[in-house]
Amino acid sequence: MHIRDAMVHPVVTVRADAPVGEAAQSLVRNGFTALPVTDDDGSLIGIVTEADLLTDTLAGPRAGSEHRHRAGPAKTVGQVMTTPVESLTPGAAAVDAARMMLDERIRCLPVVDGRSIVGIVTRRDLLRVGLTRQDALLADAVQKQLAAFADSNRWTVYVRAGVVKIEDYVDNPADRVVAKRLAESVPGVAEVLVTHCTPDPF
Repeated sequence: MHIRDAMVHPVVTVRADAPVGEAAQSLVRNGFTALPVTDDDGSLIGIVTEADLLTDTLAGPRAGSEHRHRAGPAKTVGQVMTTPVESLTPGAAAVDAARMMLDERIRCLPVVDGRSIVGIVTRRDLLRVGLTRQDALLADAVQKQLAAFADSNRWTVYVRAGVVKIEDYVDNPADRVVAKRLAESVPGVAEVLVTHCTPDPF
């Protein structure tokens, strides 16, 4: 899986010269934890996070910051943003993004094409896509198990978060017991529900 499969786009960004309050409002309004910061040309130059804003509000400029001698709270995003910022390309492997986020304890990564930002990916995005793909793999495995037992056209399989729902178009309770056991034998399946479903006459 590549970053392009998980990233969110288009991206809400903020300019470096924007007021700090504007960035804070955007984070709250959109439910984000961070905003990429761009220059006049739309190129990525930094990222501003909830932690950046809270740190400035509660403790003043961070140690090591080029603005550590500034008196009073920051007025612009450029004064509190983190720069340089880690980023990835759309073709990068999602597993690399996950490893980077965990190793460096960051919650999101901008996605760039050259210097232009084309997306953003968060831990939640990677988890969501990973679960969706896992469900698809489980559905395929269960379908193969059922096809070895009876005509594959007889069953419809749905999987969500590891819970398998099987619709059986033949009214045979004994077969549904077997189908349930076959599905439960697939690694990763959390629960199995089997129901009789009457085929649509049309």
